[in-house]
Amino acid sequence: MATLTNIEPSSEQTSYAIIDGMLQIGDQFDRFQIREHMAQGGMADIYRAYDLVNRRDIVLKIPDQMMIGDPAQYERFQRELEVLNTLNHPTILHGLGSGQYNRIPYLTTELVKGKSLRDIIAASAPLPPDQAVPLMRKIAEGMAYCHDQDVVHRDLKPENILVTDEGQPIIMDFGLALTKGSHRVTYANLSATAGTPDYMAPEQIEGQRGDPRTDLYALGTIFYEMLSGTLPFSADNNFAVMQLHLNGVAPRLDQVQPAVSSELAAIVAKCLQRDPADRYADMRAFSEALDHPETADLSLLDQAAVTTVADIPWYRSPAVKAIATALVILVVLVVLAIVLQSTRPH
Repeated sequence: MATLTNIEPSSEQTSYAIIDGMLQIGDQFDRFQIREHMAQGGMADIYRAYDLVNRRDIVLKIPDQMMIGDPAQYERFQRELEVLNTLNHPTILHGLGSGQYNRIPYLTTELVKGKSLRDIIAASAPLPPDQAVPLMRKIAEGMAYCHDQDVVHRDLKPENILVTDEGQPIIMDFGLALTKGSHRVTYANLSATAGTPDYMAPEQIEGQRGDPRTDLYALGTIFYEMLSGTLPFSADNNFAVMQLHLNGVAPRLDQVQPAVSSELAAIVAKCLQRDPADRYADMRAFSEALDHPETADLSLLDQAAVTTVADIPWYRSPAVKAIATALVILVVLVVLAIVLQSTRPH
């Protein structure tokens, strides 16, 4: 297993400016020459680059300019480096190293040839069950390994899963991962909750740190999307999506996509239970269910497709949550006003 190291920049290298928040093809960043801009996420730009020392193509991950200078962003990179240095499994992206160049942190990983699961879903969903189930089983196997190493991903989504040309899924982006003994990190310019709203478990939305069953919920959401071509919960904005995760019930998958059996729909429904205790106990139990769909609890499909207001506890109702959000904003504005007033010269 390769050991990741921190790479110190050479003092002889010249500095540069990132134009329009992005490196250009041919630019040199530390010992890496930019070959291609591959993706732009919420926190980082991802490039294919050539390692001039080791003479090979790698993936270079650099934080968005808005994040540069945020101590938590460096913590995120260090956490991802720590996780990648801990894990060694065919389904986990291999990390190569990290460092800082001109005070900008970066992370390097192996270059994997393939497509993101997002691209596959966009081009081919709904996927037939005989294609989706084996792929999901391999992803679950990789996540079971992560959980055995006390690593909870907490940001599983199709963008963070690559599929090689041979059909091997590769899980990546462990920047929000929860590890044994890791402390809570607050990111500037981000909400206090960690994750992507479309795939976040209810406990994440409520501010809890999550556990392996949180990853199971995300996989259930991805599985639903793979099999149907649609998300179990969708709305016009992130707040509305999170409300649906908290209070809604996903439409029956076998009714949304008739090619899906009732047994498989029930397996996905169990992954999407609001209460973590009602989901599968772990990834291996989920994999066992995929191997033996005849054991699925079909009564889960009898849940109402839409939860009425009367079914929602008052403290989780949209009105109460909207009021609470407004009060938090009001308190923040008052505190800022007091701080600004106190700093004015008298």
